[in-house]
Amino acid sequence: MGKTLAEKILSQKSGSDARAGSIVVAEVALVFAQDTTGPLTVTQFQASGFQNLANPNKTALFLDHAAPSPNYRLSSEHILLRQFAQQTGCLIFDIGDGICHQLVAESLAKPGDVVIGADSHTVTAGGLGAFATGMGSSDVAVAFGLGKTWFRVPESIKVVVSGNFVEGVYAKDLILHLIGNIGANGATYRALEFSGDTVDRMSMSQRFTIANMAVEAGAKAGLFPADNITKDYLISQGRGNHYQPVFPDADATYEQIININVAELEPTVSKPNTVDNIALAGELKGTKIQQVFIGTCTNGRLEDLAVAANILKGKKRHPDTRLIVAPASRQVLLAAIEAGYIQSLIEAEAVILPPGCGACLGLHQGVLGDGESCLSTANRNFKGRMGNPQASIYLGSPATAAATAITGEITDPREVI
Repeated sequence: MGKTLAEKILSQKSGSDARAGSIVVAEVALVFAQDTTGPLTVTQFQASGFQNLANPNKTALFLDHAAPSPNYRLSSEHILLRQFAQQTGCLIFDIGDGICHQLVAESLAKPGDVVIGADSHTVTAGGLGAFATGMGSSDVAVAFGLGKTWFRVPESIKVVVSGNFVEGVYAKDLILHLIGNIGANGATYRALEFSGDTVDRMSMSQRFTIANMAVEAGAKAGLFPADNITKDYLISQGRGNHYQPVFPDADATYEQIININVAELEPTVSKPNTVDNIALAGELKGTKIQQVFIGTCTNGRLEDLAVAANILKGKKRHPDTRLIVAPASRQVLLAAIEAGYIQSLIEAEAVILPPGCGACLGLHQGVLGDGESCLSTANRNFKGRMGNPQASIYLGSPATAAATAITGEITDPREVI
């Protein structure tokens, strides 16, 4: 009997016949934490009696959520992480390098890897064909010390995507549509496995967006095959030697199969305060927005900034709507400068933040005021997510965000393209 992507990867990394429902202990190719989860991870690592990391060159710390630090307490936690890296020899990415999930995709994760991180959006690396998932700080601390961890092998839901995207509709609209239809718990502890002729043509940026948000349906992982598009991406990153093909077996068994024709989709928005609370952007016309935020590990890549910049070029933000942009990494920022996207965004009166998480989690750099609403390209819109429980968060694509910034209200991007 054939195997799904999750079963195949976990079989290889555990040296066992991994099947849905079985328990395996798998070798971890990369384990990481960031600056809001890292201090607890380090504390737990030390409290567990570990003296050394199992694999320093496969262990990473990222200073991205509070970058630069907005207060002395967080600055002290940054010091703790820098000192731990110096003592143990692990990798560390400091402020301005970018968001952990983007840097993992650019530099660290490989097809067929098992990747765990003390951050739920670790699933982003599934776009590369890695079994990537978030865990609590205690579990990650143990993986720091042992270089392996245990899993219950998840059942898999196959999402078959067909058709061509129409103008103004993007991967973000697809994943919002899927989550809205199956619900925020619709894939709890399942692997969402994406396939179909649309997936075969998808850029890596689109794949990362979809994999990133798999967890918003409760999924343990969001998985894409590692194909020639994956190979070309790794070559472009100077990592062609990291490529290996990873595909599910043709006779793999799935718990459920979901079919989506993207030609039938329209620009979609998640309304407060849950990601599965979706509506079409056109249905929300008239909803005033005081802040637009373009960036995050979901939509802060070069392709995303290009979409936004092309819509905003030669235009200005609405006078009542702030526009904040945060590139996902230093590499993205430099490429966006070279391509002229940053100039177009600044001329549209956007504020450009340093590479990092920015306003996403509400620590700094864009905290909302009482009663304000934000249209964000992030992955979560829970009450208080952006730092104020008295504010409202809507989620949309970079195109919807750019159109909204121009009009000052939620806008179907096809109205301004």
